[in-house]
Amino acid sequence: MRARVAAVLGPTNTGKTHYAIERMLGYRTGVIGLPLRLLAREVYDRIVAVRGPSVVALVTGEERIVPPRAQYWVCTVEAMPEGMGADFVAIDEIQLCADPERGHVFTDRLLRMRGTHETLFLGSDTMRGPIAQIVPGVEYVRRERMSQLVYTGSKKISRLQPRTAIVGFSIDNVYAIAELLKRQKGGAAVVMGALSPRTRNAQVDLYQNGEVDYLVATDAIGMGLNLDINHVAFSSMMKFDGRRMRSLMPNELAQIAGRAGRGMSDGTFGVTGEAPPLDENVADAICNHQFTPIKKLQWRSAELNFGSIQALERSLDVSPAQDVLSKAREADDLRALRAMAAEAEVQARASSVESVRLLWSVCRIPDFRGISPAEHAGLLSTIFGHLHQSGAIPDDFLARQVKRIDRTDGDIDALSKRLAYIRTWTYVAQRKGWTRDEEHWRGTTRAVEDRLSDALHDRLTQRFVDRRTSVLLRRLKQKEALLAEVNDSGEVTVEGHVVGKLEGFRFRQDKEAQGQEAKTLRQASTQALTPHFHLRADRFYNAPDTEIDFTEQGGLMWGDQAVGKLSKGDDPLKPRVVAFVDDEAGPDVAQKVERRLQHFMDRKIAAQFEPLVKMRDDELLTGLARGFAFRLVEGMGIIPRSEVADEVKALDQDARGALRKHGVRFGQFTIFMPLLLKPAPTRLRLVLWSLSNGLDEFPEAPPPGLVTVPNMAEVPSQHYTLSGYRKAGARAIRIDMLERLADMLRSEDSRGGFEAKADMLSITGMTLEQFADLMEGLGYRAEKGERAKVKAVDAVVQPETGEQVEGDATVASEDTPVMDVASETAPTLEPDAAETPAPADIAEPIAELEDAGEAPISAEPAETMDAESNENVIAEIPAEEILPGTAPDEGVAGPEMEAFYTFTWGGNRGGNRGNQRRGGANKPRRDAQGEGGRGGKPGSNGPRGKGGPKGKGAPKGGKSAEARPPRKDKPIDPDNPFAAALMGLKGKK
Repeated sequence: MRARVAAVLGPTNTGKTHYAIERMLGYRTGVIGLPLRLLAREVYDRIVAVRGPSVVALVTGEERIVPPRAQYWVCTVEAMPEGMGADFVAIDEIQLCADPERGHVFTDRLLRMRGTHETLFLGSDTMRGPIAQIVPGVEYVRRERMSQLVYTGSKKISRLQPRTAIVGFSIDNVYAIAELLKRQKGGAAVVMGALSPRTRNAQVDLYQNGEVDYLVATDAIGMGLNLDINHVAFSSMMKFDGRRMRSLMPNELAQIAGRAGRGMSDGTFGVTGEAPPLDENVADAICNHQFTPIKKLQWRSAELNFGSIQALERSLDVSPAQDVLSKAREADDLRALRAMAAEAEVQARASSVESVRLLWSVCRIPDFRGISPAEHAGLLSTIFGHLHQSGAIPDDFLARQVKRIDRTDGDIDALSKRLAYIRTWTYVAQRKGWTRDEEHWRGTTRAVEDRLSDALHDRLTQRFVDRRTSVLLRRLKQKEALLAEVNDSGEVTVEGHVVGKLEGFRFRQDKEAQGQEAKTLRQASTQALTPHFHLRADRFYNAPDTEIDFTEQGGLMWGDQAVGKLSKGDDPLKPRVVAFVDDEAGPDVAQKVERRLQHFMDRKIAAQFEPLVKMRDDELLTGLARGFAFRLVEGMGIIPRSEVADEVKALDQDARGALRKHGVRFGQFTIFMPLLLKPAPTRLRLVLWSLSNGLDEFPEAPPPGLVTVPNMAEVPSQHYTLSGYRKAGARAIRIDMLERLADMLRSEDSRGGFEAKADMLSITGMTLEQFADLMEGLGYRAEKGERAKVKAVDAVVQPETGEQVEGDATVASEDTPVMDVASETAPTLEPDAAETPAPADIAEPIAELEDAGEAPISAEPAETMDAESNENVIAEIPAEEILPGTAPDEGVAGPEMEAFYTFTWGGNRGGNRGNQRRGGANKPRRDAQGEGGRGGKPGSNGPRGKGGPKGKGAPKGGKSAEARPPRKDKPIDPDNPFAAALMGLKGKK
């Protein structure tokens, strides 16, 4: 019988491959050549399922499964065995004869491969003409598409329907699309020609079993891969063909688009991403399967001359004799041959027909790595050298190469490169006679490829598939109830996947979820959270106040979770509470949380501001005292004295006493309540004041325990005041410490000048230079000088007063009353009219005293008056000895110089405007009695440190200017700490 040669032509989805398999299985033996090893593996699995593995062989460049009784050979076109005399031969995708890279191989099979009984060429209608010209007596079988193909235009990736394949023409493009689908659709499977069959099959399984609804692939899916695809979307119309970027031809687009719709199911195709819409004529041609016929087939001579390298090259350069054939461009194997022929060692080895034949076999190793032609040629030279010299590749050399690749760590790119590298050695191991132990190395290289394939599949799945989203979307599509739970830490899980966390009474959904996934997560999470909200609200309502707190920006916290915030209320001491509760929790939960937070804040304010609240609610306060109390409430317990100077003057003794009973202290610079200077009330005061003033960002309190803090120009003075500090120079000082300093300064001669005492530096915690800057900020002039440092004496007994002085410190005797600077009041002493300003409570008896010219601390002196201080009687001890320091040996280095500052009142400098005492700081003073030379009022002491002890009972001098008429005598309060002093003064008067 005459052997049948038939061309089975038609568009995709016509069942051509299925027809060829059935025809082959009707014969005793057969060979089928396929364009891709992925497709070869698929066909092999189908035949094995029918006939069993014992009679089916698989031969590709990197895989060789040949059972002893093989009857049916499934191969890639390049690996098809010749001269077998099989009953049946089939070549699939025969239109690839026109491919610039591989076309000459398909053309060779078209011309020379025949079955003894039947030969089939499967492919597109465009091959009808060329086949008729070069294959005489061919029979044509036309097969029609079993379903319709419709063009749907352009769609965004986010709007693509499930069971869609998106086609990209570069790895970067494929990865980018897969990443986008993971975020929006739950993930995608990835199929590329460079993947191993094992990886490709694992990825396809993800798509076929419904774990993902999208497939991202290169044009590899156009070569006969049978998948359940409803729609094909092109993300680009350009591809790199190995030499340049070019536009895809309509027949190439049709080959890929035809994957949509399998069997009797219709399919659609279109474009997406940045791909422009298809031309109307091109779309019609694809839908109707009408394309320009192929005119030329790629060809390279199969009659090779192995007499020498040069003879081999000449035979490969032969031009075809038929017009329909076109000489193929230089392929990778020919390029490698010419590169190796330039090496002297290769030329010397390739000196016989067998060696040249071996060289050509080595040159045909594909460049799987794709690094560069030069590096590929170098590797081939090494392999050829081993084969020519030893007859086989040494085991130790091959073991080193495989071991270097046998690693499963790294990302997708690293694993892909290792897979490309192992494919080279897998190909080598499949060549008969190239290794000494073929079975071992074939198994070893295959095992490494499988491990790398599995690792690559895992990385691809981890990167491009969100199993949580895919499960949720699939279950939602099936309209099944989703299983959701909330654990003790607040993590919300749906179907075993963590989807977010419950923070307080708000559900924080996974930020990566978008679109439909986000809606699905919200819906599923609400099912679990609805009962949990009520349980959590009950636990919160019964929680102790110690578990709740507020932040310095007005937030309300339950442990480490935000549950609300404060907002401005009608009363500064009654802020409103806004609860953070999701709508899904319901109004009952929201009201319960809000009530609990309001109770917490009410109790917190009542406890921290107890003195202020009691004063505000005291009905016994009337008149000016009640008005002043409300001013203090508005100031949250702190008011700069300069802002209420007139109101302070207007307060009578009874009003002041009533306010003092509530803890109000009338300081020289500030009117304040000392209990409210503690860290907790200060922190609360800043928050409440910021709320009442509508600030977007609240000032924060300085760390507790600091006497001074840096003075930042951008921070308003009011913020420092609310924090309990007053700006002075480069730093701000705490107001209670400032008042203690003011008590000390009242006893100094601010007109004549004085030096800092150790107590002054001690309470401020400053160095001498820092203290000088502070004093300048308070309105003093600081003049720096130097003098020889004098050693401190061990102890001196003051003969006149009986005081004992150790070093530079004055120790009061038992009879000397000492001022308690930390308290509100002082011991009752007979004041020195020239040195100590009178308190407001006893201003009337001494109202006519003439101003002595000391530093004006305030228009109204503080109520806490310093005790009558004993004068420093050791003139030989310089002020610097008050400070720490040790002088060097004067006999060796001479006297050591030390710096000191002299402070004098500077008028209204440093921000003390409005606080100058009556008479002014620059008022001329009369000569002082006694020695010294610095002015003083008659009857007053001389300069500090120069004269004797301060005189008592000295003449009081003339009247000083008064801003208001003298006050009438008031009844003396027996509880007043100044009662004794006042009675004594009245008696002297």
